[in-house]
Amino acid sequence: MTTYRDWAALIGRILLGLMFVTSGWDKISGFAGTAGYIASAGLPMPQVLAVVAILIEFVGGIMLIVGWQARWAGLALSVFTLVAALGFHRYWDAPPANQMAESLNFWKNISIAGGMLMVFALGPGRISFDKG
Repeated sequence: MTTYRDWAALIGRILLGLMFVTSGWDKISGFAGTAGYIASAGLPMPQVLAVVAILIEFVGGIMLIVGWQARWAGLALSVFTLVAALGFHRYWDAPPANQMAESLNFWKNISIAGGMLMVFALGPGRISFDKG
């Protein structure tokens, strides 16, 4: 049973981490658009917040995938994802035409945050730099 658990943890980390790495890369390659999106939410210092988002997503995603400091990466990604859900996917304030899409994004983020908390609580598994 331990072997299945180890491989499931590795595959789970890779699948979760890829989403953050690709999202971080998209923010790097579309930096101006990312900063503009942050500014459109009324947040201060959008370029600084874009860099913070990139660091958390891209670096945290890589840390999660390889299992290095994975608990802390999971915690950081969980907090980041909860903030993103509450700050950018407020479906209850969205126009009716956007409510369904925003609701889906909100609840997906909530679920992802839960998965990241599981990594924080249980660790990355034995197939990782942290070894458990």
